Amino acid sequence: MAQQVEDEVKPPPYQSDTPVIHRPFEEAEWFNVIIWPFKNWQASRFSDGSFGVWYGCDSVEATTFESAYHWYRGLLRDAGFEKETVIGERKLYSVVCDAALLDFRSVIHEEYPGLIHETDYTFSQLVGARIHREGHPGLLTSSVRYQGGENYVVFNPAVLSNPRHHCQLTYRLEGKHIIVEKEPGVAWLEISTDEI
Repeated sequence: MAQQVEDEVKPPPYQSDTPVIHRPFEEAEWFNVIIWPFKNWQASRFSDGSFGVWYGCDSVEATTFESAYHWYRGLLRDAGFEKETVIGERKLYSVVCDAALLDFRSVIHEEYPGLIHETDYTFSQLVGARIHREGHPGLLTSSVRYQGGENYVVFNPAVLSNPRHHCQLTYRLEGKHIIVEKEPGVAWLEISTDEI
């Protein structure tokens, strides 16, 4: 009986006004954009890998620098491909976050610099574990990889919704530079691997 009552009042993780028969792939974007990091846990700045975290940025530039760092340092260099020419594709989405996030932007530089240390995630993982354990939806912090950028760190997928495709980027590692294109064949941004 208790399970039946819970099932009747508990909202489903995905909602749509379109009948199921007419939306076979409608929720695929939602799963790929929002749910993926909560189902595929991995260690990151605010998680030791024991729970999922969704990361977003306030601008295309900030997310490009953040992702270029992890693409180069965490994927290519670890695999020994940092001296090869490598091309990667990335889709960017706009997502709605309906939650009051804990705002650390004004205190991180003076009081908690460990939250934005370039490589040591020890302190930020402890903070993330506490926020996750206490049930807060997430936090807002400064971007480590892009001056003036902001990162949204979300611990609860229920506060995220309405993913919309924003743009497609191509990352191309050539020597000591990552060339980023918004349009095929047109360089939009160049990032030195020495700077990340």
